[in-house]
Amino acid sequence: MTSTEKQDAQHGEFRKFLPDLDTPRFHAIAKNDAYGHAKELLEHHRPPWLYGLYVHWRKLFEEPFKGVTNDGTVRPSLFPIRDEGIPIASIVAAAHAITSQLSPAQAAKTTLHIDSPEWRTWSNPEFLLSDKGIRLESLTPPLRTSVLALLEATLSPEGYAKALAAMRINHFLGELVNAPRVMNEHSYNFVLFGTPAVDKPWGFSFYGHHLCLSVFLYKTQIVVSPWFTGAEPNCIDEGPWKGTRILHEEERLGLLLMQSLGEGEREKARTYVKMKDEKMPKGRWNHDDQRHLCGAYRDNRVVPYEGVVVASLGAEQRELVRKILGQYLLYLPEKSRELKLEDCEEWFGETYFSWIGGYADDDPFYYRIQSPVVIVEFDHHSGVFLANSEPAKFHIHTLLRTPNAGDYGFALRRQIGASVAQEYVWEG
Repeated sequence: MTSTEKQDAQHGEFRKFLPDLDTPRFHAIAKNDAYGHAKELLEHHRPPWLYGLYVHWRKLFEEPFKGVTNDGTVRPSLFPIRDEGIPIASIVAAAHAITSQLSPAQAAKTTLHIDSPEWRTWSNPEFLLSDKGIRLESLTPPLRTSVLALLEATLSPEGYAKALAAMRINHFLGELVNAPRVMNEHSYNFVLFGTPAVDKPWGFSFYGHHLCLSVFLYKTQIVVSPWFTGAEPNCIDEGPWKGTRILHEEERLGLLLMQSLGEGEREKARTYVKMKDEKMPKGRWNHDDQRHLCGAYRDNRVVPYEGVVVASLGAEQRELVRKILGQYLLYLPEKSRELKLEDCEEWFGETYFSWIGGYADDDPFYYRIQSPVVIVEFDHHSGVFLANSEPAKFHIHTLLRTPNAGDYGFALRRQIGASVAQEYVWEG
């Protein structure tokens, strides 16, 4: 059996864990649309564990943005303003095609200030916790097409294909659990920050269940961070999109890297043996993020370095790290991706690879690659809609953060603001 066939067999096991839809939980979600489903959480506090997490998230949101760090101190001068070659004129034209179709009411909800704190109110559960912007499923077909055209103009071709695949897998899950009005191909919100222009900073957020993208643009430079991409299951085995799957390369390359390490290196990389280990300190695991540290609302989290230093590894292992990071930077257009990969390589002396779980072919696992300029996380999850109580390879969460205030283009916005202020003083 080839590795691809083995992966397909593992991921196809999700059919053993299809839930009992004849339960109150699934009766409730089947009768609701996204707004009714959110009301269950926000007004009726169901489910209680997620409502508690939501309350905690809102407290975190009240903190001024600082950025993820490894020790609580933001390191300056890591992210230069530069030419990354993105087709900004085409992207701006695609954005104007959206704004020209918005009604006054839609525009009021959709176009926010460039420095709005609402950049940070994305989240990956299916509950619509932040109803800003426009929602694809509620739009006219021309306007919905225009939003997707902006995504296509902004992302790399392979990144756009990955985003579409995540949306289609979300639709597939909605069909599996009889919740098509809550989880479907178009159950995503879109919001603009700033005014689209070729020479001024602006951006947008596109978010919903298992796909959240924060995109900042300035001239020919782009930041896609933070982003979250997940799938439950991570493959479609029937219907018009049969054969669609995502996140398998991140899985394959991560496992290959761990298995290629020497015994001493593996021991150093492996921070916990079990996926939910009794040695984990309080807060290291939670019901929603499980092993993830840098998910929604964790904009200011302190994440200490742990694991093995990438620069200490052999050439083969360093190349695997580069390939993994290439997958995590896939949303970026090619030139921007290559420049950011070069940034990452420059910091391999302070880049750490860490692992949780087993590393046999069939084992579920978590890994993180962390440096001053990037954090990526991969996690096999237990079931949320499917009934597997233990982490399984068919339910995957991945995310990327740019630490040291790089998220949401914040570090660049500070520089742009300072530059504008200097020009104003000089002209004055």
